[in-house]
Amino acid sequence: MKVHELRPPAGSTRPRRRVGRGIGGKGGKTAGRGTKGQGARDTIPMGFEGGQLPLLQRIPKLRGFKNPFRIEYTPVNVGALAGIEADSIDVAGLVDLGLAGQGELVKILGGGELSRAIRVEAHAFSKSAAAAITGAGGSITVVPLPFGHNRPPAQGNALTNR
Repeated sequence: MKVHELRPPAGSTRPRRRVGRGIGGKGGKTAGRGTKGQGARDTIPMGFEGGQLPLLQRIPKLRGFKNPFRIEYTPVNVGALAGIEADSIDVAGLVDLGLAGQGELVKILGGGELSRAIRVEAHAFSKSAAAAITGAGGSITVVPLPFGHNRPPAQGNALTNR
């Protein structure tokens, strides 16, 4: 048996009723639509609610605001740096350790404690992280953001640029 030879079992399907073709068969005159009214005349669009504002229009289309200039950092806590044996750590070292992904921007956050001096290079530091690292005798270096990650310079609105 081949695909083109497949047929439904005999008697399982019936021909559809052809309505609106005169009084010779069933469905003459009003063709099953009843008498008068909107449903008896033309087609009603899907989702039409009788003139009430349709549900699709009542629901808000967009919510909130997505900042196109957002800079997204991968967070790394100071406590995670405490377990590293090296005296200095940079973004590449954090990627090697699996604390950040390749090409991601890294921000050091102040969670956890640091008990020894360590030199840290990252794209950004929170105030508490900077205080924790320098308080333990270490130093921080802010790595400049790669091309394409910088925010555009502020340009006042149309009223101030006259």
